[in-house]
Amino acid sequence: MTNAMDSAATDRKRARRSRVAGWLVAGAVVGSGVLGGVLMLWPWERETVRPPAPAPGAQALTAVTAGVPASLPDLAVLIGERETFLRAHPRDARSWAVLGTAYVEQGRRTADATDYPRAEQALRTSLKVAAKGNDVKADALDGMAALANARRDFRAARSWGEAALKVDAKRWTTYPLLLDAYTGLGDHKATQRTLDALLELRTGPAVMARAAGVYRDRGWREDAAATLSDAAAAASTPAERAAWLERSGQLAWERGDLEDALRHFQEAVRVDPDQRTAQAGQGRTLAALGRTTEALNAYRVALARQPSPQYALELGELYDSLGLGQAARVQYDLLRARVREEAAGGVDDELVLGVFEADHGDPAAAVRRLRAEWRRQPGTAVADALGWALHRAGNDKEALRFATAATDKAHGGGVRSALYAYHRGMIERELELYAPARRRLQDALRINPHFSPLGAPLATAALAALGEPPDEDVPVMDAKRLRRR
Repeated sequence: MTNAMDSAATDRKRARRSRVAGWLVAGAVVGSGVLGGVLMLWPWERETVRPPAPAPGAQALTAVTAGVPASLPDLAVLIGERETFLRAHPRDARSWAVLGTAYVEQGRRTADATDYPRAEQALRTSLKVAAKGNDVKADALDGMAALANARRDFRAARSWGEAALKVDAKRWTTYPLLLDAYTGLGDHKATQRTLDALLELRTGPAVMARAAGVYRDRGWREDAAATLSDAAAAASTPAERAAWLERSGQLAWERGDLEDALRHFQEAVRVDPDQRTAQAGQGRTLAALGRTTEALNAYRVALARQPSPQYALELGELYDSLGLGQAARVQYDLLRARVREEAAGGVDDELVLGVFEADHGDPAAAVRRLRAEWRRQPGTAVADALGWALHRAGNDKEALRFATAATDKAHGGGVRSALYAYHRGMIERELELYAPARRRLQDALRINPHFSPLGAPLATAALAALGEPPDEDVPVMDAKRLRRR
């Protein structure tokens, strides 16, 4: 326990040092600019020459090779440029790697899984024509790891990322990909080792954002929020800044701070109008604020440009909460159709499909899907979903084992999730563990009283049915026993 506490303290200190270092660098830049103005010329004695903005393709190339979000228009330009170049230079391994990685990013941003087979073909071509053991091969290996993460194939992502480190152990862009893979596999020790290695190799907004994700999973919400705020402030492009703003909004949503969440989501969309994840976040938040019409519109806009099965599930549940069953079924049908389309592109949607089946379809089928998913990649989200599916299927004793894995820090479940607490509380209530059930449901509503348009009212009703804890008499010590002491 002492080692874990020391490690936690070290991580917190490192995050603070990272922020302080950023402030010092900023201060140094400002100071040098002032000094340079005094020593050289007064402002009216010289012309202001601003460097030209990089071309869209160059902007996307910088983002793609550094593993940070790129804007969709810039990605389209970069993909077009590389496709044209490769027709004349089909053995240029680096260009194949860039093209493949750009396809991955475009597919991720648009939820268009047809980009993923194209990405795989380009990346495998790069590996085929690249010289052994050079950094170009590592580019393609990184791209394959990013592709596997986008498909939710975390075992493959781990294999590709570890292969990239064998080529170049100092290659910092590989470490964030491995963080995603290890998190998806529920390997918390490897996640910690990887973050430590990344922080030794690199600083900057992309690293801050990755560190914030680990802090969030440990339940360090304040550290995660502060680190993400620094990342957004230091971002070099609108697309990158919007991505970190969206994650800040998600953190605010998870802690129930609706106004802060909405502010971050709206700013993300303002900075990058193609930031559809933030658009869906607006829908989620506006619904909790009672601004239903705006919420429905936000979800529709998000789904029109990024038809994610998760967004369809959320919108369907919002319709259900409003008593609009037919509209909800339309979204659930869309979810199934999108899962089939993404499966054709190699995407593993068993988690979202299992979550959907548990509450709106066949709980037994959900258990089968999620058991198989747990065997493949036993992450925290899968543990929670499997526990809930088992509960819905009537197997509460086994359900509690998985719900515990998702919520107990000893099992890696450090994230402060209202949904996970709600699931565990309902399972404990069914097992007549009323005291822990009461605590868990109170915790869910304390973390975020608006965590789900369907689940939050059920949690409130279940807690009311449990009532107040029974009064218990204070034990009275026997006088003779007290005298003997």
